[in-house]
Amino acid sequence: MKTLTIGDLKVHVPIIQGGMGVGISLSGLASAVANEGGIGVISSAGLGLLYNKLSSNFGEASILGLKEELKKAREKAKGIIGVNVMVAMTNFADMVKTAIAEKADIIFSGAGLPLDLPSFLQKDSTTKLVPIVSSARAVRIICEKWMSQYNYLPDAVVVEGPKAGGHLGYKENQLEDEHFSLEEILPQVVQEVALFEEKYNKKIPVIAAGGIYTGEDIYRMMELGASGVQLGTRFVTTDECDASAAFKEQYIKARQEDIEIIKSPVGMPGRAIGSSFIQQVKEGIKQPKSCPFHCIKTCDISKSPYCIMLALYNAFKGNFNNGYAFAGSNAYRANRIMSVKETMSDLMREWKEKEFFSKK
Repeated sequence: MKTLTIGDLKVHVPIIQGGMGVGISLSGLASAVANEGGIGVISSAGLGLLYNKLSSNFGEASILGLKEELKKAREKAKGIIGVNVMVAMTNFADMVKTAIAEKADIIFSGAGLPLDLPSFLQKDSTTKLVPIVSSARAVRIICEKWMSQYNYLPDAVVVEGPKAGGHLGYKENQLEDEHFSLEEILPQVVQEVALFEEKYNKKIPVIAAGGIYTGEDIYRMMELGASGVQLGTRFVTTDECDASAAFKEQYIKARQEDIEIIKSPVGMPGRAIGSSFIQQVKEGIKQPKSCPFHCIKTCDISKSPYCIMLALYNAFKGNFNNGYAFAGSNAYRANRIMSVKETMSDLMREWKEKEFFSKK
């Protein structure tokens, strides 16, 4: 695999561990991936709940929690550490400012268009900015806005296909439509990005994400023009993943038919492993009494069947009567827990095998 270059950062293994909240990818998983030459990513979603002992104020606890996780990651890892910040979060600005102030290497930002992301950079900022998109049109809008307003282009772009876990940037009827597959949209995004690279003489690597699970998948994405890949689901079933053993066990036990598309209170479709909680939501049993966190801009408590923050937090702790696990389409393929080192080694081996047989 070629080294992935993002600005002045050299990623020797072009594999990015996707940001997974609430609590699934924190400093434990991120540092382990970074130590293997990839990019480890801390999810900023729900840190205010995980660190509520530091402050009863959700926003303040989120800031303190992100500082703490970045500190822990730096103590454990010598490699590249990023932070995932969702545009849809009400504390988006706080999380971005904190990540930049704490000198996170990269901010990955999706679940909406991060149109004002460069506005948070200071003169001495070193943090790279990487939007997550689901179409060539989204890339064009972001690049044009960033250039006109801030004279800045993305340091890289992640294009996420419809087989990803968690919230999806697609309408439900697009998820099985081959015109919206990662194999279709990746070359379109690469082509769109090339126009800005040529016009402004800046290299903008494109990173493929969503449903990538094996080294063979990585090889295919590279052949389609990706400079790197992002994986989330494959890293859940690792020793270092920050989720509970019960959460990881949900992946190990999951069959292909257990993985389903749900309607999230956020207003986007999401992919998750079915649970008794999801069944109760479908039957109309669940109804939140109040909104304790005001964590998502688009969440309306009067119309929401449940609090998504609490549901994901409960799952993180292993309580599936009151929550569910987000998962990518390939989660059912996991059959055992292994180390991040072994996982990365397997991915490299699978990639080499695919390359060898493709060139014969």
